[in-house]
Amino acid sequence: LLASVATRGRAPYRGVLTHGFVLDGEGRKMSKSLGNTVAPQDIIRDYGADILRLWVSSEDYSEDVRISPEMMKRLADSYRRIRNTCRNLLANLADYDPSRDAVPVAQRTEMDRWILARLDDFAGRCGRAYDEYQFHLVFHALNNFCSVDLSSLYFDVCKDRLYTSAKDSSARRSAQSSMHDILLVLVRVIAPILCFTAEEVWQAMSDAQRASAGGHASVFLSDFPKPVASWKDDALLARWDRLWEVRGAVTKALEEARRDGRVGQSLEARVLVTAGAADHLLLSAMGERALCEVFIVSQVEVARGEGDLAVAVDKARGSKCGRCWNYAEAVGTFADHPTLCDRCHRSE
Repeated sequence: LLASVATRGRAPYRGVLTHGFVLDGEGRKMSKSLGNTVAPQDIIRDYGADILRLWVSSEDYSEDVRISPEMMKRLADSYRRIRNTCRNLLANLADYDPSRDAVPVAQRTEMDRWILARLDDFAGRCGRAYDEYQFHLVFHALNNFCSVDLSSLYFDVCKDRLYTSAKDSSARRSAQSSMHDILLVLVRVIAPILCFTAEEVWQAMSDAQRASAGGHASVFLSDFPKPVASWKDDALLARWDRLWEVRGAVTKALEEARRDGRVGQSLEARVLVTAGAADHLLLSAMGERALCEVFIVSQVEVARGEGDLAVAVDKARGSKCGRCWNYAEAVGTFADHPTLCDRCHRSE
């Protein structure tokens, strides 16, 4: 800095980012005499360079930052969550060719459009955070998107469609189309931080999948994801925010039913939801099949009521389908496949 100012009359850079001191887990300055130093080489040897980079991104460098073996263990859990999210996406896209199987956004199921709206918000927040060098905001957004939006909600609900619908059914291809969009955004968002993992994911994608993102040989030759107008839908997000709240009430009622021994797994349940005018309109518009998918139960009935939302749980009617494990009264009525429900018999 001094040499540049003296010889050129200006700083040698357009901007500079500074950070606080690096302290140990108890907030003490690192010192050889105290024996509390943490060598980057040791972390890389034990966990890999990506987890060290993840630690850098997770800390708010505007203050003093801490590092310890215990923190590395917790970050390793966060890293595995991100990595497993990518693995799940890749596994479910094994037979997906976007040039042949992609479903237009407008024709996808409402839930597959909901996750795209969440994806658009996630990518936008990460892009702004990168531009402002707020890497810890990227880390928190990434961790929350993988653990809540994807793992706890989207993956949990749509696995029934992915695993039991017919291979080329519109319902399965709709989910795969959104998963492909998620993967392309996710791999490019994590690339500046988890560079080795991002490149590994990129190479694990098929040629056809990479071609839909420009066909670049490396993720680092591709562009950062840009906003997609067809993904943004604030009204859809608001509607599903309420639907997830209703799902929370249903999940609580299912846990009570399991504790009382009335049902075992959630698919053994039949749910009756009594709702006020607004919620009744929302749930009725979804239809029973979509509600069964969201609540992960075999049967759902919606009734109009007054006052607060109420949920009742009974044993599902019919018998267990040997293919999808849902309970249905149609099981046993098909001579050619007596163990299947009507949905599986049609192989939708």
